[in-house]
Amino acid sequence: MAKGERYPGPLVFGLDIGTRSIVGTVGYMFNKKFHVIAIQSRLHETRAMLDGQIHDIAAVADAIMDVKAELQRKTGQPLSDVCIAAAGRVLRTVTVHVEHKFDEDTDVTAEHIYSLELLGAQKAYEEFLNSNTLNMRFYCVGYTVERYYLNKYPMGELLSHKGNEIGADVIATFLPDEVVDGLYKAVGMAGLNVANMTLEPIAAMELAIPKSYRMLNLALVDVGAGTSDISITRDGAIIAYGMIPSAGDELTEAIAKHFLTDFDEAERIKFGVNQKAAIEFTDIMGIKQKTDAREVQEILRPTASMIAREVSDQIKKLNGGKPVSAIFVVGGGGKVPVFTEILADEMQIARERVAVKGEEVLKGIDFRDERVKKDSLLVTPIGICLNFYNQVNNFIFVSFNGTQVKLYDNDHLQIVDAAMASGFPNADLFPKRGKEINYTVNGKQRVARGTMGEGAVITLNGETAPINAKIKAGDIIEVQPSTAGEPAVITIDSLPEYKQSIKINVNDKTVTMPKFAAVNGELQSGYYEIKSGDEVIMRDYYTVAQVLDFMDITKEDDSEIYVNHEEAYSDMPVYENFSVEIEIKQEELTGDPKENKNEPEKTENPEETDKTENTDSTKDAEKPEDTEDTGKSGSDEKEDEKKDDNEPLKETADEEKAQKEDTLKNESEEDGKADDLKEEEEKSAEMLKRNPDGTVDMTVRVNGGEVLLSGKKEYIYVDVFDKIDFDLKKPGGKSVVTKLNGLKISSFAEKLRPGDILEIYWQS
Repeated sequence: MAKGERYPGPLVFGLDIGTRSIVGTVGYMFNKKFHVIAIQSRLHETRAMLDGQIHDIAAVADAIMDVKAELQRKTGQPLSDVCIAAAGRVLRTVTVHVEHKFDEDTDVTAEHIYSLELLGAQKAYEEFLNSNTLNMRFYCVGYTVERYYLNKYPMGELLSHKGNEIGADVIATFLPDEVVDGLYKAVGMAGLNVANMTLEPIAAMELAIPKSYRMLNLALVDVGAGTSDISITRDGAIIAYGMIPSAGDELTEAIAKHFLTDFDEAERIKFGVNQKAAIEFTDIMGIKQKTDAREVQEILRPTASMIAREVSDQIKKLNGGKPVSAIFVVGGGGKVPVFTEILADEMQIARERVAVKGEEVLKGIDFRDERVKKDSLLVTPIGICLNFYNQVNNFIFVSFNGTQVKLYDNDHLQIVDAAMASGFPNADLFPKRGKEINYTVNGKQRVARGTMGEGAVITLNGETAPINAKIKAGDIIEVQPSTAGEPAVITIDSLPEYKQSIKINVNDKTVTMPKFAAVNGELQSGYYEIKSGDEVIMRDYYTVAQVLDFMDITKEDDSEIYVNHEEAYSDMPVYENFSVEIEIKQEELTGDPKENKNEPEKTENPEETDKTENTDSTKDAEKPEDTEDTGKSGSDEKEDEKKDDNEPLKETADEEKAQKEDTLKNESEEDGKADDLKEEEEKSAEMLKRNPDGTVDMTVRVNGGEVLLSGKKEYIYVDVFDKIDFDLKKPGGKSVVTKLNGLKISSFAEKLRPGDILEIYWQS
């Protein structure tokens, strides 16, 4: 800043570039007190500015040069650097809703809340950029939570509450770069350099709400001409900004309409509302009129009520749905007495807690020119000068992953703000979940979430730092993106609707069958891994045809089947505990019994054969001799007779020998069977081990391999599924065949014994 020999400190030049006028202030700080040595204002000759934004840069630059020249004349010093402020009315506000779900009921911590707020700020920034069709930068100057939610219910606070979902409505405020650029260009054309730039609401706070007050939850309302700017303090910082498009001009228009005056005459009447003397004016007909402050106040009350209601609603919105503790009002429009009263009533706080801040907040300011009137109109221009000494609420540069990033320093800048400004994805700051699975069960949407990964690795000036670490100009920030966790995995048997089996009654016998689910129309077992997009329908029944197929029964044409005693058809569903009766008609046996396939076959026993043959020989011997000529001589016949006489003796000896051999053979076979039984018992004993805790270890054979069962006192068929690798994820047929020692089982509850042989496979 320029220095002068007459002044003990460097001069600070501040410009309040408003919609109606430009106000310049020059002063210096000495002994912790600001001394104002010159103030100069100038009205815009044209509508060079609208709603706080420069439209005609050259015209505004000319006005700035005029103010600069007059201040240089008054101070006797050249002015080269200037402090400026962006109007609160040019700020853009975005409100978003964000949610975060936990895997289970969780106690909400401060870290959870902080992460939720950052998520809201990032979402607001992204939505703001998406809705902005112009190719320009925006600076986030603040954000706050309007309302919290726990399990979708509105909450005042979340900390220490327990739930499975938290949410928040977040309000974020942005400053368009074109506004900043326009101000810089205008002062540049006037031969000035920008030494510091802040926001008008913050500049007003420098005087109206000292830092020692900002621990309190307060609001500052700057009632200007076209807009009323709002800012909120809490915990030592400015947490939110807002604006409503109603202010002093609406009050002036109400007076003009009532008294039939032009706008300038109505303005004069409005400023006289605080005086006790009668207010004289001239209407548009040229007639001189008189009124008093009380009448003017009553005329202003409806419009003031409308503005106060809008301001109150906006304050509550910015403050999380709650009223603030007190409200300070600055600006010309706020000087109307009825405004503060109505605003207090709307906010539902005591009237003495809403006050216009003017002369009392300027008591700490030394004015060299005693003719200067100390009122609320000077709060913002002087505040712009004071903000220079704080060196906050200004633009700074930091390095983020090797790139220079320009930030608006609002006195609580954090690493996350630099990340947002640089375009670093919010998802890469926080731990990411593995890929989730979206599917439906019986028509209802379900989501299976993956596991959480690791958070981003952040360093600030070479040291590890959290995402909420405060930053300052020149800081070097490095961020390695966070990682994703494992993708979600979910099987059908883990669904709460799933049961392992269903039981039905078939011919008075309980049959247990594995339960299946239809996935995209195809039957799948409980081991099937669900994929995104799958439509799962839980099958809690079998069709009659599936029951027969599971039991390996082939339906004949003459079979009759009943379900719950009613005649059934193939596609009829059979649910849990239904009864199924299968009746098979058999034709009566006809014809030769030998040809009947149901007649039991004769056993070919050698002893039985011998007995039969012997009986026949005896019968033949008892027959009378045949009288026919045999063609043999008598001697031959005698020889034959001898042979016949000796034959019985020989046969008897042979029989005795055969019987002896059979006896020896049978004894040998019995001994062999005994040995086999003994060997089997020994082998079975080896396959069974009894433990001290009462459990047993037992070995069975499943699909050709040995399986050790342990941990139980006894075992049933279904226990082997915990021990074998039987792939049911992609069924190889319509049903599972289960056999025990070569026979199909009807229930998974069949008891197992050591050495049992089990077969499990798919049948097409």
